[in-house]
Amino acid sequence: MDLETSRLPEQLLGLMRTIESDLTNVEVKSAKGGFPKDVLRTISAFANTSGGVLILGVSEQDGFLPVENFDAPAMRDALGNACRQQLTPPVTPRIEVVPYQGTPVVVADIPEMRPTEKPCYITASHIYEGSYVRVGDGDRHLTPYEIDRLREERTQPKHDLDVVDEATLGDLDSVLIGKLLARERSLNPLVFGSLDDSAALRALRVIRTDSNGEDRPTLAGLLALGVFPQTFFPRLGITFVEFPGTRHSPFSSGRRYVDSQEIGGSIPTMVAQALSVIERNTRTGALVSGAFRQDLPDYPPAALREAFANALMHRDYSPEARGGQVQINLYADCLEITNPGGLFGGVTVDTLGMPGVSSTRNQFLSKLLSSTPYPSDLHGARYVVENKGTGYVEIKRTLADALMRDPLVYDSPGRFTIVFERRRLATAERQGFSAAELDEAIIQMIMDRGTVSTREIQDASGLARSTVLSHLKRLINNGTVEPTDPAGSKRRRYRLV
Repeated sequence: MDLETSRLPEQLLGLMRTIESDLTNVEVKSAKGGFPKDVLRTISAFANTSGGVLILGVSEQDGFLPVENFDAPAMRDALGNACRQQLTPPVTPRIEVVPYQGTPVVVADIPEMRPTEKPCYITASHIYEGSYVRVGDGDRHLTPYEIDRLREERTQPKHDLDVVDEATLGDLDSVLIGKLLARERSLNPLVFGSLDDSAALRALRVIRTDSNGEDRPTLAGLLALGVFPQTFFPRLGITFVEFPGTRHSPFSSGRRYVDSQEIGGSIPTMVAQALSVIERNTRTGALVSGAFRQDLPDYPPAALREAFANALMHRDYSPEARGGQVQINLYADCLEITNPGGLFGGVTVDTLGMPGVSSTRNQFLSKLLSSTPYPSDLHGARYVVENKGTGYVEIKRTLADALMRDPLVYDSPGRFTIVFERRRLATAERQGFSAAELDEAIIQMIMDRGTVSTREIQDASGLARSTVLSHLKRLINNGTVEPTDPAGSKRRRYRLV
């Protein structure tokens, strides 16, 4: 972007004046008394997040107006020197002096650091005190855990190779091991054809020898092929919670949650169980996959299967993260999956799914999962992953085939989140359903949830508000449904009589 000739300051500052706040990727500093010390925090935060724009010479307290007698050229030079000399690694922004309301101000475009260079920190404060990240319109310290995960980007972690000292070979599933070895021998007969089972398992890093010379499962081996890995790592599982409201208002109905479940076992078992839980909670509880259209689930199972497997395969398994679970949150409007540890290596939110851009945090676990079968054919997949770097591409393709939007993704050093929006029925897909069938669908939804609001029925079905109210009125008149509050009340919901 040509900052000198663009209207960037006018556009951004006009918006900030309207909302009376800085933006996530834009920070304003007045710099009245000289170069502001806290500007280094913002530069560190921008460099460690997704970049941003820094504007010097504008006062937020005075309504985002330019500062009088501001020496823009001197401030430009001071900012450039600080980026080169006071930050590690040095930052190389594009800095311009541009006019704003007839007064020169300094505008700097701060680029995001490459993953292998993060974290960027204030040199004098050292890495654990001087590293920041952008959250909302402010800068916060990176935690030691987040800093350690960023530093791991410079090497290949091997936490999945850790020997599980308390586990024995009896803690591995003999059936899964047999299927794994059969597949590897068919794929690589020259390598594994001459190895006995123990030697093959060592070569695949399913087992390793401990300090006493005993064969023990590795963390990767236990997670992929174990009977119940949570015996040794209780939190290396999945937590499922269904909330009654939307993602931004999860407790709108006054209930904390509708359903919850802890999911354990090996990774193939957990993926299969997680899909079963989602199908159980959306098949009849959601209008779309209930009476409206039986063969159109809220969330395509193949897309969820890939997302669950990716979350378990790519999550952080460092000792510091073994107390955290993969979290699946089901809301009225979406499904959210969060795993400890952000994107790894050269993969960013912008490059996720691009051809040739792939990186694996847990390389040994990933290799095992490519030959680890599911308990049964799971929506077209026999093995947990393909290891071709196409997992996210498959998610997007499956959603596109279902006429659904791409998922939303959020990445930070400490966690990665993917959000699937709930499927909405197109007008053409609603054709052919009688008024009685739509009434039945609304009744089924109330039976599953206890009470529903007009908005929840709209979100679930894609019907217009007037149509929903018409059906509710008919159900009220025939004595099937009753409102919980008077007409006009924001708390008004509907329940079965």
